[in-house]
Amino acid sequence: MKEGGRTLSELAALVGAELRGDSTATITGVAALGQAGPDQIGFYASTRYREQLATTRAGAVLLKQEHADACPVNALVVDDPYHAYARIACQLHPRDRAAPGVHPTAVVAADAVLADGVSVGPQAVVESGARIGPGSEIGPGCVVGRDVRLGENCWLAAGVRLYPGCSVGDNAILHSGVVIGADGFGFAPGPEGWHKVPQLGSVRIGNDVEIGANSTLDRGALADTVIGDGVKIDNLVHIAHNVRVGAHTVIAGCTVIAGSTTIGSWCVIGGQSAITGHIEITDGVTISGMTGVTKNLDKKGVYASPLPAQPVRQWRKNTVRFTQLEDLFQRLKALEKALTALRAHPPEQS
Repeated sequence: MKEGGRTLSELAALVGAELRGDSTATITGVAALGQAGPDQIGFYASTRYREQLATTRAGAVLLKQEHADACPVNALVVDDPYHAYARIACQLHPRDRAAPGVHPTAVVAADAVLADGVSVGPQAVVESGARIGPGSEIGPGCVVGRDVRLGENCWLAAGVRLYPGCSVGDNAILHSGVVIGADGFGFAPGPEGWHKVPQLGSVRIGNDVEIGANSTLDRGALADTVIGDGVKIDNLVHIAHNVRVGAHTVIAGCTVIAGSTTIGSWCVIGGQSAITGHIEITDGVTISGMTGVTKNLDKKGVYASPLPAQPVRQWRKNTVRFTQLEDLFQRLKALEKALTALRAHPPEQS
C-alpha cells in the first residue's frame, strides 16, 4: 500500500498498541528491521536481532514493553509483536482482487447461483447447482463441481478443484492445485483383486480456513470429512476420508493423515508427520516434525519421534544394532528367568 498508507495512530488502534513517538507518521508497508525505511514498520521479537534494532531506520517497530527503551525510532508496544505484525501486514498489503464478473471464456451453468461481487476467471467452470457467496473469487482454470457450496469472500487461486457436493465456509483461501472431495482410498480385497468401495460422503470445510498448494482432502466413505473453523493447512498435505480436524489446528507441509482419524482443536502438527487411521488426538496437542503417530494421544502436550541427523558411520552401526534388538531381548528374558530361578533356589554353600 504505497498510496496514502496508515498513520501510526491508526495502526496502534488496529492492534491495541501503546504508541511511543510521532502519531502522525505515515507507514506504507512492512519490512525486516535491517532493511526497513522511514515509511515502513518492522517487528522485534527475539534478542538475536538486538543489533538490527539498535541501527534500524524503520519508521516504527512493534515490540514488547521490556524492549521499548532500546528502540531508537517510533514504537508500537504490544504483548505479541509477531501477531500484531501479521495484522498490520494484512492491512498494508491487501491481496489484489479481480474485478467482479464472469470472464468470457468461463463456463457457468444456467442454474448456478453467483451472489453479488463474485468473480469467475478465465476458463473456470461452475457446474449445475453450485452456489457462490458474495465477493468470492474463482481463479483461472478452477472447477466448482455440481451442488458445491462456497461461502462469501473466498478466494480460489488458479487450478483449484472442488468435487461435487462439497462445501466451503466464508473467508476461505484455497491455493493452486488444491483438490477437495476426490475419492478416498477405499478398496475391498476379493479373489479377483481389489474392488472399489464407493465414496458416498462429502467434505465440509468451515470458515476462515486456508489450504496450501497441491493439498488434497478426500471425501468421506459414508460420513463426511470435516475441517473446523480457522484451520490452516500447508502445501502438499493429504487428509484421507472421514478425517475430522478441530477448529484452529495448523498442519505443516507434507503431513499425511489416514482415514477416520479425529484431531482436536488448537493442535499443531509439524511437517512430514504421518498419522495413522482410526485414532483420536485430543485438543492442544503439538506434534513435532517427522513424527509418526500410531495410537491415541489423549493428553495435551508435545510429542516427537524423529531421529536427529548423525554421522553416517554411526547411523550404520545403530541400524545394525536395531536389527539385533529382538535377539538381545530374548537373551535378556532368558537371563532374567535364570536369575529368578537362582534366587528361588540358591546353590548350597560348601
